[in-house]
Amino acid sequence: MTSRFAAAGALRAALLSGAALAGLLSNDAFAQPVQSLPTISVTASPDESALPSGDGLGGSGLAARRASTSDVAALLRGLPGVSLYGNGGVSSLPALNGLGADRVNVLVDGAPVAPACPNQMNPALSTIAPTRVSKVEVLAGITPVSAGGDSLSGTISVESAPPVFAVPGETVHTEGSLSGFYRSNGRSVTGAAEASVASDSVSLRYNGAWSRAENYKAGNGQTVRSTLFNVQDNALTLGMQRDGHRITVQGGIQTMPYQGFPTQRMDLTDNRSVFLNGRYEGSFDWGTLDARANWRRTRHTMNFLEDKGGFTAGGGMPMDTLTTDAGASVKATLQLSARDTLRVGGEFRHTGLDDWWDAVAGSMMMGPLTYWNVKDGNRNRLGTFAEWEAGWSPAWTTLLGVRNEVVWMDTGAVQPYSWRNPIGMGMMAMANPDAADALAFNARDRGRTDVNVDVTALVRYTPSDTSAIEAGYARKTRSPNLYERYAWGTGAMSSSMNGWFGDANGYVGNPDLKPEIAHTVSATLALHAADHQAWEVKLTPYYTYVQDFIDVERIGTLGNGFVKLRFANHDAVLVGANLSAAARLYADDEIGAFRLSGVVGWVHGRNLDTGDALYHMMPLNALLTAEHRLGGWSSAVELQATARKDRVEAARNEPRTPGYALVNLRTGYEWGGVRVDAGIENLFDRHYDQPLGGVDYADHRAGGSRGTVGALPGMGRSFIAGMTVKF
Repeated sequence: MTSRFAAAGALRAALLSGAALAGLLSNDAFAQPVQSLPTISVTASPDESALPSGDGLGGSGLAARRASTSDVAALLRGLPGVSLYGNGGVSSLPALNGLGADRVNVLVDGAPVAPACPNQMNPALSTIAPTRVSKVEVLAGITPVSAGGDSLSGTISVESAPPVFAVPGETVHTEGSLSGFYRSNGRSVTGAAEASVASDSVSLRYNGAWSRAENYKAGNGQTVRSTLFNVQDNALTLGMQRDGHRITVQGGIQTMPYQGFPTQRMDLTDNRSVFLNGRYEGSFDWGTLDARANWRRTRHTMNFLEDKGGFTAGGGMPMDTLTTDAGASVKATLQLSARDTLRVGGEFRHTGLDDWWDAVAGSMMMGPLTYWNVKDGNRNRLGTFAEWEAGWSPAWTTLLGVRNEVVWMDTGAVQPYSWRNPIGMGMMAMANPDAADALAFNARDRGRTDVNVDVTALVRYTPSDTSAIEAGYARKTRSPNLYERYAWGTGAMSSSMNGWFGDANGYVGNPDLKPEIAHTVSATLALHAADHQAWEVKLTPYYTYVQDFIDVERIGTLGNGFVKLRFANHDAVLVGANLSAAARLYADDEIGAFRLSGVVGWVHGRNLDTGDALYHMMPLNALLTAEHRLGGWSSAVELQATARKDRVEAARNEPRTPGYALVNLRTGYEWGGVRVDAGIENLFDRHYDQPLGGVDYADHRAGGSRGTVGALPGMGRSFIAGMTVKF
């Protein structure tokens, strides 16, 4: 019966994915998909055989995408429902079905990573190098409760490679690889190395990577300031296995000397992160057990890079953050019968946060005290879940899950740069609103506890071998993060230092925020050839109503078109659809195999209280890909088209962007242990503005902060070359 459940899991994955086309339409000629399309992971692990694996990346599809980016989030481009908020060069923020940033549950080797920055300059996906990523899975929309909580729009899981072991008869197994990539726009380079040595029971692996880039140029030749970066990653993995049990321990260090942020008022000037993860996987007569533990400590510093004035006399404006993440999770899968599978588990997560801005010698405004943005902040989460899956017949399968989470958080007393108005200015003395804000903040009760409940219900019906229907409902809950509740300063400077939205506005926290509760209904209709290879079409519409959606309300202005905003609860609604299709056009042994595929996405979001559009809603967009494969060669032509963005959020002065179309070319060749990649991004050097890129604040500042700030331009033409040698 295990095979029946595994097959059901693969079919469920295909239905929920919206574009699990590479796997379903694969044939011998496309056994290794070309780099422009994802390798869809539809094979579930034994303890999760019927969970949706969703859209995924792995194998040669993932290997080819590494050549074009140093940003792990950018690997997800082209997956249904995925869009990216503009941020730093290795720090894009993913969104699923219109809901992004903290509303997405992002796991790196099974652990969430809280941003150690008021601008989210070091989000979870920036903590792992693309060359270390072995598998990516995306669960959008209706997500099983066993896949995580404290999120609204779904889960993105990134896993590094599991330990390798010697096969029977092999005394010592050794393997390794060297990789190098070059991207002409921004003169970006990446180097990576991997080496493993193992017996049949013990394995040790090293991974190292280094990436750097200068500022890139837009299609009109304009240098886009503050887009440079430099990052190094080193990690060790120790694995031990015996008789169906495996223990994996990972540890590593990431250093990021600098990373520019064109949409922010600050830049990253130093970031150091140390982590340690542990995992146990065991198989028993009653089922499987998966237990994980994680610890991470991040020290983060912001100031101004050269594009924003550099370290000016007096030291600029140093800002420091120290974050500690720690937690553990356990999940058991019990095969109760041939029909019924039960999954139960729990997790605990802790985040400790200190965010302070040192006084600047000689500055009247930034001293004489240290400004505490968040002091002794802590956020704790304890969750438990139970999930029941039943295969009632070959045609009918149901999934029902319930999850409870308790989230409690608090913070210590804070202080401004000064408890008095600036001195030495006579009758022109400026008001110091931060002093009054700090007094009021310190006087109130700051502890908060939320009790959250998630529910997921899914049903799948497969009436024939050429069609399938799936429908479901999910209630998902997310509590505010520490900055949303506790960023207290309403002054122009203090508020403008908080915010991860790329709009250069100022943000003020609200301790009285309620958790967001999203109610989502979705359905998938899949039509395909009987052999799942010749053709397939899928349509997945969805509707999400968010109670107490954390949006904003205006409380003042900052000048030059920027505004001050306070986080506030509203009700919101999102409506959207993802459409995908693929067809095998032709295949023979002499000229190879040809395939055509496409993905279309649309989402509309509205604040029901104000009538305003929700921020960062991706306009209608499409990706059309023509592929060819012959032997070791794989090539693709990709057309990316995005409609004009007219619906924008007025409260944040979100810029409108015109529509555009880009053409990308890619080719790759594999021979033995050598892989060579080449390509051209934005072939015709088209100038365009990114719909979710935010504002070009760095250019605005370089121009003297005059006039209206524009949208951030995308990257112009870039030539790509890469090579990986395995040994």
